[in-house]
Amino acid sequence: MKTFTAVVERDADTGLFVGWVPGFPGAHSQGETLDELRANLREVVEMLLEDGVPELKSEFVGTQTVEVA
Repeated sequence: MKTFTAVVERDADTGLFVGWVPGFPGAHSQGETLDELRANLREVVEMLLEDGVPELKSEFVGTQTVEVA
């Protein structure tokens, strides 16, 4: 079992949840709910892994809060 971290945002125009796995080319999807997005991402990643485990080009580290005046 492999675990990947996905970044998730809500699209302001469509209201859909959009997610992608940092550094994993092609590993992105969307869904109307977080559960649908998770299932869609799982399906995409499983499909991409059929071609072998990719060498990730980056690693998710976290988020930062930036304050501006």
